[in-house]
Amino acid sequence: MIKILRYMFFNVLVRFVTLFVLGMNVRNRENLPQKGPAIIIANHNSHLDTMVLTTLLPARLLPLVRPVAAMDYFLKNRYLAWFALNIIGILALKRERPKRGEDPFANINEALKNGQILILFPEGSRGKPEELSAYKKGIARISQNNPDIPIIPVFLHGLGKALPKGESLLVPFFCDVFIGEPFKWSGSRLQFMQHLETVMTRLAKQGHFPLWD
Repeated sequence: MIKILRYMFFNVLVRFVTLFVLGMNVRNRENLPQKGPAIIIANHNSHLDTMVLTTLLPARLLPLVRPVAAMDYFLKNRYLAWFALNIIGILALKRERPKRGEDPFANINEALKNGQILILFPEGSRGKPEELSAYKKGIARISQNNPDIPIIPVFLHGLGKALPKGESLLVPFFCDVFIGEPFKWSGSRLQFMQHLETVMTRLAKQGHFPLWD
């Protein structure tokens, strides 16, 4: 039953919203993964980000898709927790400082070993509409632990205006999605983070609009 509910939520309701309520312009869709394991990373301004990224993938991959989300936010009450875990399919991540000997990314590493496709936002929490926050270094650690897993960078523009942080009313707004070429772990965490910033900046410039207007 839960599988059916999840399928109906994403492939009927969310796809309807992205196709007919929002104007969605997707560039370089061929760069998206056609199988797992893989990591999709994107900038983060709206709860719509996860929904849109999930529906960009073929419906057959939905059972493999696991958005990485903050445990303290999505598991704070039982109703939200049920919806987040069963319908959205989140992989809950602790944001507090790990205890001695604890690997905060253990469940992420396990999910990748099981061939799943993770959606991850390196900025951490949602920022202000169309404003970029600094990338956290956790993504570099995850890639270092999984050097053969492809990382697909995605730049989202407009979703932060359609449903910004703190708002519950969806405003129809034309949105752009720029999908970059997959890349893998390279050399050092510093080099990895520099490459990530370069790639995301290049994707943003493809739209020929101010980066954070």
